[in-house]
Amino acid sequence: MNREYHHWFSPNLGRNMEFLVFGHAGAKVLVFPTRDGRFYEYENLRIVDSLKHKIKAGHIQLFCVDSIDHETFYCFWNTPADRINRHIQFENYILKEIIPFMDAMNPHPCIISHGCSLGAYHAANIAFRHPQLFKKLVAFSGRFDLTMQVENFKNLLDGHYDLDVYFHTPTHFLPNLVCEQQLKALREMHIILVIGKQDPFLDNNRHLSHILAEKGIMHEFHEWDGRAHQGYYWRRMAPLYI
Repeated sequence: MNREYHHWFSPNLGRNMEFLVFGHAGAKVLVFPTRDGRFYEYENLRIVDSLKHKIKAGHIQLFCVDSIDHETFYCFWNTPADRINRHIQFENYILKEIIPFMDAMNPHPCIISHGCSLGAYHAANIAFRHPQLFKKLVAFSGRFDLTMQVENFKNLLDGHYDLDVYFHTPTHFLPNLVCEQQLKALREMHIILVIGKQDPFLDNNRHLSHILAEKGIMHEFHEWDGRAHQGYYWRRMAPLYI
């Protein structure tokens, strides 16, 4: 199985960024790690192994990017406004650097946005905001509203709210989305949401599913037994849904 390590200095982030590529052809899967996870996390969790038959066959190619969550939503020493601004810079890194690299390496027309836990937020947020770039979204154990406080999970923006927060919170901006071009692209996207029945963000996932249904956006919504919020479960989900 082809495995490549890449890195460069990102002009959008002003720092060096690293990522891994697995495979040689097929649909391109943009993989976001969990909270503060690194670009090698997907491999370390053995999820890459669970997909190796699809990778070796040329059905999919993984692009596992790095996280900067400790500089964005989990940078609690910084102001909430600066946290969301740093997140926007990270999105620009993905849009202006990673996706063009993916397209130059592999001309396949399908890009799948994918992540687990906070990575599912990143995957869903960028796909919902830029649906023309993605053919599929696969979100495992996601949280789609960072302003919520559930169990020991706090509001990651400490009550701060502005237009940047609104437009980077899928369950906030999607209900008011009226752009027919964006809605058309979302309705053409294959969307899969997977969450454990005991996951603290189950209701948030159900709410997102309801919003999508109200907008006429077809999607799959799967509830697994238990909390299902760890590598053991994600290794089993990945071959089924990616």
